[in-house]
Amino acid sequence: MHNLGRTRSAQQPNHLLLTPDTFVRTTLPGMNACSAILHVNPALGARFTEYTAEFEAGGELGSTTGQRFVYVIDGNVKLQVNRKEKEKDLSARGYAYLPEGLPHRVIANTVSRVAVVEKPYQALDSVEPPKLIVSSEDAVASHPLNDDPDLQVKCLLPDDMSFDFAVNTMVYQPGAALSMVEMHVMEHGLIMLEGGGIYRLGDSWYPVTAGDFIWMGPWCPQWFGAIGKVPAKYLIYKDWNRHPFAGPQR
Repeated sequence: MHNLGRTRSAQQPNHLLLTPDTFVRTTLPGMNACSAILHVNPALGARFTEYTAEFEAGGELGSTTGQRFVYVIDGNVKLQVNRKEKEKDLSARGYAYLPEGLPHRVIANTVSRVAVVEKPYQALDSVEPPKLIVSSEDAVASHPLNDDPDLQVKCLLPDDMSFDFAVNTMVYQPGAALSMVEMHVMEHGLIMLEGGGIYRLGDSWYPVTAGDFIWMGPWCPQWFGAIGKVPAKYLIYKDWNRHPFAGPQR
């Protein structure tokens, strides 16, 4: 039956909810046997780009001019750095941080889906730029948010001033919720990985589930509570460690 124009997707000046029924796929430069679901980029006012790369077996994602973070949602990919100087297989929950200007390729060993964040690097005179990181979420220790054992956070990048963004996973047990409505200068890109719940964005409340994407602009009121019989989990980006006076990235 036709959906008669109905969707949970919504766009407001300070937030965006994209649901899989509205995804449009495209091909970006450097892709081969791979397509991108472009979730957000500067065209919407975001200061970063985030997309899901969907690979056929043998598909490829080439280098980018900015820094890049990749997280394997499912499947298995090979990361090649500096023309095969280094090779590493990444399976589900594996991830890599690739500094700006580092030549690399991501090649799918099997049909795979990978979350990708890209942005220009905002340098500081006082610190060296960050180096390559290849790891797995499984190797990262979790900690409770605000002492709530039912809300666990894993920080996938070091809390180091050399990094100008952070990427975390957050897991909510059924019924767990943020302890407050947050409003702050940082913006977010969020992919729901498992489970679901209710997200407050601005003055609206949205049901969300695995596969959805959310962008939250600066100072967008935001709150989440998990609903259902299984934990809710998401991957979340935020800009970090830079003074607001620094202005937009180049």
